[in-house]
Amino acid sequence: MKHLITAAGLLLATGAMAEETPVLTIYTYDSFASEWGPGPALEQAFEADCACDLQFVTAGDGAALLSRLRLEGDATKADIVLGLDTNLTAAARDTGLFAPHGVSADYALPVAWNDPDFVPFDWGYFAFIGNQGDPAPTTFRDLADSDRRILIQDPRSSTPGLGLLLWVKQAYGDEAPAIWEALSDNIVTVTPGWSEAYGMFLEGEGDLVLSYTTSPAYHIIAEEDASKVALPFEEGHYMQIEVAGLVAGSDKADLAKSFLAFLVSDAAQSVIPTTNWMYPAVEPSAGLPEGFDMLITPAKPLLIAPEDVPATRDAALEEWRNALSQ
Repeated sequence: MKHLITAAGLLLATGAMAEETPVLTIYTYDSFASEWGPGPALEQAFEADCACDLQFVTAGDGAALLSRLRLEGDATKADIVLGLDTNLTAAARDTGLFAPHGVSADYALPVAWNDPDFVPFDWGYFAFIGNQGDPAPTTFRDLADSDRRILIQDPRSSTPGLGLLLWVKQAYGDEAPAIWEALSDNIVTVTPGWSEAYGMFLEGEGDLVLSYTTSPAYHIIAEEDASKVALPFEEGHYMQIEVAGLVAGSDKADLAKSFLAFLVSDAAQSVIPTTNWMYPAVEPSAGLPEGFDMLITPAKPLLIAPEDVPATRDAALEEWRNALSQ
């Protein structure tokens, strides 16, 4: 009987300890939390000091995160949303579901950063990725005139897909609908997110895939394969800055702010280049890994101010839909 009582006491104590361990819930996109993404390493490093249980909840690609948060509203279980970008921050702020983060850092971004609600954790440039030695268009017009089969992502669910939409719109303005109409027969498929499109490209189901100028670094460093290249475009390349935000209704705000501060620490930022395959928002003390020096550097960076994105996005999305439906 004594043994049974002791065992029961241990079970109760263990249960109480489990209840006392705070759970930090972070909504993010699929590839971030995958076994080869930065999620597992960041989770292990943060949990080593936080006395908490960090849990990633995935919701497809970046733009799908905002859609999920809107649907859940104040009832969301998320403490942090990680994986939006500057094309979505204005819409995200308008939901009223984000709170100031209070984090400061010495950012190494191509633009000044002072957003009180969103913490940048990496950045890069969108580009089409192809195979070394294959025909390489140098403009969207060249691409449309070629027989290159392209794989792109849906701008309604994917941040790269939305980035492509704004890239074409900023580069061509009122001529954007004609560019999309010309590109429509090059498009093999439009996937919900980045992972699906890139996987199809690696399987040979398309000649080019919308990704990042940094994507070849993965193949160079992880696979010792220099056959994948980013195509430099004369119109310039649209920039992406990925961010994380504190959910206003979180009952673990202090813990969430600690994670956001950790996210821009050297320990976290040194993980980003070889797991998320992007440029870190804060320069790691060890610098960038070898292989990043082999990447193209766009001569003309493009970026629409976050507050101007919503109106531009709505017009560009309508033009995209019309062109692809014909």
